Amino acid sequence: MGITKYFEEFELNEKRSTGGRTVTETDIVIHAGQSGDFFPHHMDEEWCKTQPFKKRIAHGTLIFTIAVGLTAAVINDVAMTYGYDRLRFVKPVFIGDTIKATVTISDKKDHKKPGFGLITELVEVFNQHGETVMVCEHILLVNKKVS
Repeated sequence: MGITKYFEEFELNEKRSTGGRTVTETDIVIHAGQSGDFFPHHMDEEWCKTQPFKKRIAHGTLIFTIAVGLTAAVINDVAMTYGYDRLRFVKPVFIGDTIKATVTISDKKDHKKPGFGLITELVEVFNQHGETVMVCEHILLVNKKVS
């Protein structure tokens, strides 16, 4: 869905939630192939049985990628990603887990370039049990209505 939302229209603590997405073995195998990360934590079920979690875990970068995709249901025509900060993988995600995200406007400030501002979204990703599995800050460069 496309919207046009200028810097001045964002409000601190404004929230939105995404739908869910179940992580599959196929997701993990494809991500391993694309990233080159074939570490046994993701690919070797038998080795994982000897480790603390006892089963394969999804790549953190896969969870980040899925989370970003979940949040992209709303596309702002006057904003673009400026970057991500403070990325943390809080708990492991396993095959069969369903994740969803909550996005909260956590900061708003002027950009050095006139006519633009920076919006920071706190992105919190939860599994089907409501446990936080990932957090990060998504920074948007957003046009101002008035410069």
